[in-house]
Amino acid sequence: MGEIVVSHGYGASDDSVWFPYLTEQLAAVGHRVTVPRLPESDAPRREPWRKVYGEAVQAAGPAGATVLVGHSIGAVNVLRFLEQYDPEVQGVFAGVVLVAGSAHEVGYDELAEFFEGGFDWARIRRTARGFRVLQAMDDPVNQPDPSEHVRLFVEGLGATGVLTATGGHFGATPDDHVEVPEAVRLVTELLTA
Repeated sequence: MGEIVVSHGYGASDDSVWFPYLTEQLAAVGHRVTVPRLPESDAPRREPWRKVYGEAVQAAGPAGATVLVGHSIGAVNVLRFLEQYDPEVQGVFAGVVLVAGSAHEVGYDELAEFFEGGFDWARIRRTARGFRVLQAMDDPVNQPDPSEHVRLFVEGLGATGVLTATGGHFGATPDDHVEVPEAVRLVTELLTA
């Protein structure tokens, strides 16, 4: 059985966008999905989000059987958690899946602190056996060029990038429930690698 811990995005919660679909699909084959409700979702702060997500990851089980998933600013939250994580003491994660994530600031003042100081790509890269990135070319958030974010993740993390023609932000609003089979496939791929 694998453990999947999801960091939701801005204004979202555990039952937003494609999280119920992900949970249903992975639970059907024996995996457990946890989506902790991060504090003040409509006014996210970097450290409280990192802390709450980290607590959920620590409660999930052994790192080697765990995949971390982040959506939108939640993907950045996963990266911030991994910068503080010590794989030599706590073990290496099975993998990380970043969906509609931003590799740098994209113009939302309320989220700017999540990007301050850039990312320690080398440190993050050591924390997981594999990284997968899912991005859509018609993503309205990661403009003007969503493929640039994929390129930066591929270069910085050695990630495998999946770029689709459509899909938007894989949930335009938190209440927009969508099915994202590609996210399920990427998580499963990392659990069975």
